[in-house]
Amino acid sequence: MGLGEDGPEGLPPASRRALEDAEVVMGPPRHLALLPALAAEIREWPVPFADGLPVLESLRGRMVAVLASGDPFWFGAGAVIARRFEPGEWVAMPGPSTFALAAARMGWPIEDVGCLGLHAAPLARLRPHLSPGRRAIVLLRDGPSVAALAEYLGAQGFGASRITVLEALGGPRERITRAVAERLPDTAFQHPLAVAVKVAGSGTALPSASGIADSFFESDGQITKRPVRALALSALAPCPGERLWDIGGGSGSIAIEWLLAHPANKAVSIEARGDRAARIRANAGRLGVDRLRVVEGTAPAVLEGLEPPDAIFIGGGLSEAMLTDFAARVPPGTRLVAHAVTLESEALLQSWSARIGGDLLRIALSEAAPLGPKRGWKAAYPVVQWRAVL
Repeated sequence: MGLGEDGPEGLPPASRRALEDAEVVMGPPRHLALLPALAAEIREWPVPFADGLPVLESLRGRMVAVLASGDPFWFGAGAVIARRFEPGEWVAMPGPSTFALAAARMGWPIEDVGCLGLHAAPLARLRPHLSPGRRAIVLLRDGPSVAALAEYLGAQGFGASRITVLEALGGPRERITRAVAERLPDTAFQHPLAVAVKVAGSGTALPSASGIADSFFESDGQITKRPVRALALSALAPCPGERLWDIGGGSGSIAIEWLLAHPANKAVSIEARGDRAARIRANAGRLGVDRLRVVEGTAPAVLEGLEPPDAIFIGGGLSEAMLTDFAARVPPGTRLVAHAVTLESEALLQSWSARIGGDLLRIALSEAAPLGPKRGWKAAYPVVQWRAVL
């Protein structure tokens, strides 16, 4: 059940009765300290959190009340516990979430606010939300994390952001501190807390459209350049919750933009070179999509055991053996986009297009470049794109 900082007094009648009728009450020490004297057996939930799940399962068949903050199904323990038990074995009694309380204190419409749980996640997950005027509510692990958040905002060029630190919302210790990120007061903030951020500053926001600037990615030159990447993402057509296999990841730009398209998307980047694989991980972490899985090796050898994709992008290592393997391995309906630059790989795509269909697109781009005292067009190598459904 969701317990606020004001203890059981803030619970609705049904939740209070459940707490009074429980044979066992489990929760972290902070929540247990809010309880009055109860007839129930009191057990502290161990750290790390996963260690408490076997204990809870051992109590199956008894009336157990598990205490959590606010709404246990919003960056809370609810979903983790529910997965371990059958429907009908548990009842959820949520309280007001920290996000709801914070939005109420700020006067913000919560449907227009980014809500992030960063208790055990990197601050860089905030990066896609950093655009002047945007608002976010961030849950943090502890008091010192507030200073780390302020430093992160400053490092991204958003030190002018207004931040509001909201401690122990809904309880007698509630405290609200307003500041500018780059001028955060030297205050000892106390857990539990949330930080409301109104973004401001001269930092560069991440565009929402496909084909973000190449400068967002560290690269050794092995990168699908911005205009071609935009065409590739358009052809891949990511939908919410879908999984991509990015073959020949290079800098990871295709997989990263796939993940930026929707927070539920998943991606695996296959890269043979260890230095490039490390660079992909760094790019993904910096741009807030550390959920990108990077596998070192070559396809199809390293594909065993991977969850099947909804789409595949081949940016490097294209071969007859690879296409044959994919055609046999992946589920029917998997979308495939492959790029070719050499005559040999272009001929391979033409052959497969003739065999199973799909669309061929030749991309020939030129950029203005100095030509003596004036300027002229400098052509890049043409790229042939094959888009098909396997």
